[in-house]
Amino acid sequence: MIELFQANADLFFEGFKYTILSSVLALIFSLVIGTLMAIFQLSENAIIRNLAKAYVEFFRNIPLLIIVMFFYVVLPLYGMPFDGFQAGTIGLTIYTSAFIAETVRSGIQTVPKGQMEAGLSSGFTYSETMRYIVLPQAFKIVIPPLGGQFINLIKNSSILAMVAGLDLMYQGDLVANATFITFETYIIVGVFYLILTLPLSYVMAYLEKRWAVRG
Repeated sequence: MIELFQANADLFFEGFKYTILSSVLALIFSLVIGTLMAIFQLSENAIIRNLAKAYVEFFRNIPLLIIVMFFYVVLPLYGMPFDGFQAGTIGLTIYTSAFIAETVRSGIQTVPKGQMEAGLSSGFTYSETMRYIVLPQAFKIVIPPLGGQFINLIKNSSILAMVAGLDLMYQGDLVANATFITFETYIIVGVFYLILTLPLSYVMAYLEKRWAVRG
């Protein structure tokens, strides 16, 4: 296995780089979109509320691969080309944002309504109250499930291999097909994924304990 890794280290590290890049981009944008969709779902405006709910329900209940293929295969037919990395990352972002929206929404609803009323009565606007008072408390509450979503996002990034997205799984497939050493190849790929997911899991557990102590 060591010889296999040494002979193909450049491919594994190239895939590792694209997996990290795709995961970080998707994590940032899915968190932003998911948080906005969570707030919109609780809006008093029925149109905004229903559109946000439709977004969440639609993308939560279709396979990630369909979203990725829409950007990789369908949109290029109408003059909007995306390469495999772009299509995979956008699909991953949209798909994950729907799950984050539900997680954050449940966190916001757990915060006592009196917090919002206190913020508004203190002269804050709705958005300021949400940003400075409600959301910080909501995120503390949803740290465990949110961490689970982030870890799922990293694992789901392997979808990029389906559209030649240059990620770790894609490079692993290239190595396995070229060497016919499949078992050891995917063991190495799995170790790279663990390098990403295990530290993230520990960080989220640390934050959960730290914020639990602070209350």
